[in-house]
Amino acid sequence: MGGVVLVEGVTDRVALEAVARRLELDLGGIEIVPIGGAQAIRRAYAGYEEKRVAGLCDAGEERWFRRVLGDATHVCVRDLEDELIRALGPDRAQEVVAAQDELETFRNFQNQLYWRGRPVERQLRRWLQNGGRQHRYPPLLVEAMEPEEVPQPLVSVLAAVA
Repeated sequence: MGGVVLVEGVTDRVALEAVARRLELDLGGIEIVPIGGAQAIRRAYAGYEEKRVAGLCDAGEERWFRRVLGDATHVCVRDLEDELIRALGPDRAQEVVAAQDELETFRNFQNQLYWRGRPVERQLRRWLQNGGRQHRYPPLLVEAMEPEEVPQPLVSVLAAVA
């Protein structure tokens, strides 16, 4: 009987797969299932009641997950991008952006009137969530981490179903 991790979206799945690679965890028998948003948790869980199930969600969606999964809910402090940026720190996160030859694009974003003067962590978070970067960057950010730096919610949700 394998375990199942229910996640809000594809970005979460991509990040957890990267965490498993970084920590050299075997995902054999573990399914990571994007459910299309937190409000779909009850319907998604109904298909996996016979398995060991845990969930990963953003803080703003915790209530939906807890209603169905209770203590098997693992919560990102704000959201996935916030966890990854805090784990690396903004300077190292920008090094990852630079390694992808996108630092100038990020600097242009920072220079937009609305974003000028805002904390770099907030700028990075928003920039990473747009333009297709939300699927591409989580593995890159995770790979830049030392194993002990991987955010706890991402480690603990995989451990819960392993």
